[in-house]
Amino acid sequence: MDLREHLRGWWARARALSAAHPPAVDIGVALLVQAAMTMPFVVPRPDGVAPATWSAYGLTTLTVIPLIWRRRAPLAVLFAILATSALYRLALPEGPGQPLPYTGLVIVYTIAVLSPPWKRLVTGILALVTVPLSVWLNTGTARELTFSFFVFAAAYVFGRLTDARQRAHRVEAEQAAARERARIAREMHDILSHAVSLMIVQAEAGPVAVRTAPERAEAAFDAISETGRDAMAQLRRMLGVLREGDEPGGAPRAPQPGLAGLPELLDRVRTSGLDVVYGTAGPVRALTDATGTTVFRIVQEALTNTVRHADARTVSVQLTYTERDTDIRVTDDGRGPRSGPGVGHGLVGIRERAAAHGGTAVTGPGPDGRGFEVRVRIPVPTTAEAAEVAR
Repeated sequence: MDLREHLRGWWARARALSAAHPPAVDIGVALLVQAAMTMPFVVPRPDGVAPATWSAYGLTTLTVIPLIWRRRAPLAVLFAILATSALYRLALPEGPGQPLPYTGLVIVYTIAVLSPPWKRLVTGILALVTVPLSVWLNTGTARELTFSFFVFAAAYVFGRLTDARQRAHRVEAEQAAARERARIAREMHDILSHAVSLMIVQAEAGPVAVRTAPERAEAAFDAISETGRDAMAQLRRMLGVLREGDEPGGAPRAPQPGLAGLPELLDRVRTSGLDVVYGTAGPVRALTDATGTTVFRIVQEALTNTVRHADARTVSVQLTYTERDTDIRVTDDGRGPRSGPGVGHGLVGIRERAAAHGGTAVTGPGPDGRGFEVRVRIPVPTTAEAAEVAR
């Protein structure tokens, strides 16, 4: 496993390096092809065969040099290779041959990967003309003709498969970026919506408390400042995770809130005057960080909806742990569901969070037909699933 991870990491670094320095990669490919085409000039030649000369080697190198520009002008490189190969064949008909048309295969593969359809069509037409002509000037056998068409077709097909794989990777990367943007937007919505809702409730109650109970007014203003500071800390913590590196003075990379943060969340909600009852049932178990954060955000959003829309006096938060699930139930005694501007967005976010973990969310009237209730069930990952997520 360690060796595979090491090789996977090495391959990822090599791909990143090649993507960052394409000209260096093209030069490396040209040098590799040159090394392969040098072999017939260094191995002993049979008796009666013309010796390998420096002029023949120079012409061979001339067919390789255009590969340096294979990505910038692939079709021009193809014509250059055809021209230099024809010059080699006409000037040195008895020169050392090659077991494979390396330069032709490389440029056909490159055109198949990078070029638009009309360039690929031109390449196919040229192959249908030049391959039989080259075979006729060499051995003129059907065996060589079949083999030549096969290797060029294989290079083209491999190039198209590479292009399809790269396109799939780009689509996957774009989808992952879109999911991450949606996740960040959802996190920011939950943080800001919760904080602003509590601050509005406290601010509206403050003037009344100033006239009737100054000590309560002071507590309300303290709650406003505490809620604002907590929201700023959560936003700074979340945005700090997005930083590329640990910059001096940057935001700390602290984990997102989880079950341990629920008591503090409930205390902040209580400062708005809402009576919050919290309880658990079943054997309490440790959840993964991702699941714990999801439970926290679902409870936070449900409480935010209660504060903003329910006009409730009491809300109950109940967590039930079963063998395979964690059930969340948030019930208030308010006026129940209603419609209007801004109403419903939080419930959509709750459903999206539950679905992201393979769970379900149901909303509707409370058990006695009054108030409003949010019921969410999230599957508990198995040990193997949790280890895979952590990895």
